[in-house]
Amino acid sequence: MKFNLRVISVVLIALFVATGCKKDKKEEQSQEDAGKELFVSANPLQTLTKVQLQTAASLMGFGAFSSSLKYDVDFYRFIYNTTFKGRKIQASGLLCVPGGMSGTPAMLSAQHGTIFADFQAPSAFNFPGSMTGFELFASTGFVTVIPDFIGYGVSKDIIHPYYDMQSSGQAVVDMIKAAKYYLKSQNKSISEKLFLIGYSEGGYVTMAAQREIETNASHKLTVTAAAEGAGGYDISGMLATVATKTSYPDPSFFALFIQNYNTLYGFNRPLTDYFKEPFASRINTLLDGTLKGDQINAQLTLSLRDLFNTNFFNSLNSAGAEAAFKAKVAENSFPNWAPKSATRLYHGTADENVYYQTSESTYNRFLPVTGSAKLSLIPIPGGNHGSSVVPMMGDALQWFSTF
Repeated sequence: MKFNLRVISVVLIALFVATGCKKDKKEEQSQEDAGKELFVSANPLQTLTKVQLQTAASLMGFGAFSSSLKYDVDFYRFIYNTTFKGRKIQASGLLCVPGGMSGTPAMLSAQHGTIFADFQAPSAFNFPGSMTGFELFASTGFVTVIPDFIGYGVSKDIIHPYYDMQSSGQAVVDMIKAAKYYLKSQNKSISEKLFLIGYSEGGYVTMAAQREIETNASHKLTVTAAAEGAGGYDISGMLATVATKTSYPDPSFFALFIQNYNTLYGFNRPLTDYFKEPFASRINTLLDGTLKGDQINAQLTLSLRDLFNTNFFNSLNSAGAEAAFKAKVAENSFPNWAPKSATRLYHGTADENVYYQTSESTYNRFLPVTGSAKLSLIPIPGGNHGSSVVPMMGDALQWFSTF
């Protein structure tokens, strides 16, 4: 029997193409199904014109971005399903969709800094009073999602899992997937590019989301680039440095951090094991979601020796002491992982809230694996925790435009 090799080749190519198309469609359907299960609702809040956003940017100290704001933006309160401590819960955030674009926008997930009051959650949308600043990225042409984080918005009855790597990353990724499904269901096209950005706690959460995506192929997401600013990635190193200090400008951070770890990991110790009175007795009330950080700070003390239980404070730099607590700290400091995607770490060199050395030590640990072609540390000379936000956002916006 004679075979026509040309005919056989054409048939084989057709089979390969058909099989590949079926596989692509199956993967696309799988991703859509996952997003459908996660999506709950998207309720319109307000449409702001680019002029309104330019005015807000100036009022908020982001006037340098005014010329980059080109589009009106539709804002939605977005609710989705996620998983926390092995159970399904609802979480929320803000979805920001630019209007009138001629091209196809990329998606950007932006993670905010530490908040304490329920009304500060992005989905509360107290325009312009409690805007994070990341809302402005939508007016530059990104479909932008800003998660509230677990413990705020619709999940406010849960103690916020502050600096918990796994749940922080999961909540962000689930919002991204749910938002992608919703946008497709509304015939709103977005590109496959996915950018991540965050500052302070948001820098840490951004890295947690990047890690979750890069270590879990089932999400079917790829990070295009991640910009992470002033996050406490190296929590172990951060606490060791705190132990060498006499004062700290935001004791509310420690109140939230220790309350969360004590509860989340089941230590359930009296807060007097960590803090001195009268502060130990105040903390649960201070963290009830009604007060902002500066109001909480006013009820605590900047003196670390006066704030912390003496034994606990001394343990921070004592090998073997507080072993269970330190083990959880180490687990959440990104061990045994380094980024695969393009990553920039930003940090003010005069930051007294989250020390510059935290980014430096993380960069040095990542560099041998990630490589200098994909990883950069961007020092902001003389920048403190507040003043470094705008320079970081400006550089990141320009950098993202190169992809």
